[in-house]
Amino acid sequence: MKIKVTSKEYEIIYELNQSQAAKDLYAQLPLTLEVKDLSTNEKTFYPPEELDISDAPLANAEKGSLCYYSPWADVVMFYDHFGQGSSLYELGEVVSGKNEIEKLNGAITVEVYQN
Repeated sequence: MKIKVTSKEYEIIYELNQSQAAKDLYAQLPLTLEVKDLSTNEKTFYPPEELDISDAPLANAEKGSLCYYSPWADVVMFYDHFGQGSSLYELGEVVSGKNEIEKLNGAITVEVYQN
């Protein structure tokens, strides 16, 4: 499962893991929503429905990690090292556009990636 995150200028491709949380996100696509800055190492967006974390692995977030922070129900795109955090679950990893994550701003589209 691969997804594409695009803005007017940038495109990032992620490969999702096989967790139910990743499948839940994939099932909600396509989405158009706002990306927000959080801290100094991540961009976040809020899918319309919460993701099922029952079998999702805890994340050890690095640059390029795609994660889900369950207390806030947001998807997190890391553009710098974070490490581990309670309630932070891994959804996938970037396969293209790793250096573009930090540049995302405003409206983005998240959709299924077709090779």
